[in-house]
Amino acid sequence: MAVMGIGAANWLKGSGTLLFSCRTNSIPAVISSSTVIASRSRVHYCSSTFSLQHQKKNNTLFSTGVNGHRIGDWGSQITKLYFNFYCTAQSNVSVQEKDSSGEVVEEDEESKMRKIKDAANSLDIRVGRIIRAWRHEEADSLYVEEVDVGEAEPRIICSGLVKYVPLDHLQERSVIVLANLKPRNMRGVKSNGMLMAASDASHENVELLEPPEGAVPGERIWFGSADEKNNLPDVATPNQVAKKKIWELVQPRLKTDCASVAALGTHCMRASTGVVVSPSLKDANIS
Repeated sequence: MAVMGIGAANWLKGSGTLLFSCRTNSIPAVISSSTVIASRSRVHYCSSTFSLQHQKKNNTLFSTGVNGHRIGDWGSQITKLYFNFYCTAQSNVSVQEKDSSGEVVEEDEESKMRKIKDAANSLDIRVGRIIRAWRHEEADSLYVEEVDVGEAEPRIICSGLVKYVPLDHLQERSVIVLANLKPRNMRGVKSNGMLMAASDASHENVELLEPPEGAVPGERIWFGSADEKNNLPDVATPNQVAKKKIWELVQPRLKTDCASVAALGTHCMRASTGVVVSPSLKDANIS
């Protein structure tokens, strides 16, 4: 038997392709063939193996399993073929998942990014201003900061910046604060928030993110265009952020761009007066 070619499978919303393998009982040797009709794709679905016995007729096998496409020729009178079909998805289609009712749910990259953006905008990210900062008495790598985030009382926040930022550079400095994390006890000091910073790949250079000029403490930061300010979702509670792992979902996609502007993918991080930036780090991770 000789497999001459494979027709493209009209599978998975028309965007899938077919990986094909077969063996036959028509000749003594076992013949296998594997062909991939696609590039930059990944395995999406594998059906069960099935066998098909077919009388020679015009040397062409048709199968409704691939919507009637021609998938092979052979030269014996009666050939029994065993097929494994693997349907692959293009890189912008995610692997199928099932919802609570058992229904298959498909989600493309655009929908996934939209959900991540909504999650990011449920984070309570604010403009802050450090009133004063000092070295943690029990931890050499930590600073303790008293930060105005627009509330009745300033927040106490601990930051592991001793190695990267001189203490005098923190005093009365405008910063970006992630404010709806659960409080953490850090060597005897309860830290109620996180200063957001950019770092290079080696984590040797770290810079605090800076709000635009004119932004005031307590002002909300969001991801998107300027006209999205009035359509933001409610901020999540600290319990919701922890339970839904919102920060863990969002953080890997936070970076500075080639102009040092902080962004979530293509969505700039901004306040009412402009965008949030790193002083100099480009294409850097944000945490």
